Amino acid sequence: MDIKEITPGKSYACKFKVKTLLDALGRPAPNLSDQPLKGTGLYEGFGVLMQRDLEKELVKLKDEKSSKEFVVPFSDIWDVDEVEWVDPLDNQ
Repeated sequence: MDIKEITPGKSYACKFKVKTLLDALGRPAPNLSDQPLKGTGLYEGFGVLMQRDLEKELVKLKDEKSSKEFVVPFSDIWDVDEVEWVDPLDNQ
C-alpha cells in the first residue's frame, strides 16, 4: 500500500529504517540496559504510524520493539498495511 493513499482515521503500520544512536546490541539508545553505546548506525524496525505529513513526505511512528518514536521520510518506509487491533483478553 502506498503511504500517500492511506485513509485518515484508520490505523496503519510499516517497516522502516532510520539512522540513530545504537547500543552494542544494535538497539536504539538510550535504553535501560547495561550495554555500552556503539555509535550511530542504521536501525530497522516495525512501527505504528502516528502522523503523516504529505508536504514534507515524513511520517512519525512508534517502533513496536523499542517503544521509541521516530520521524522517517517516506523513502525509508515500506510494507505499509492496515492494523487490526485485537484485545488479548478476548482470546481467553
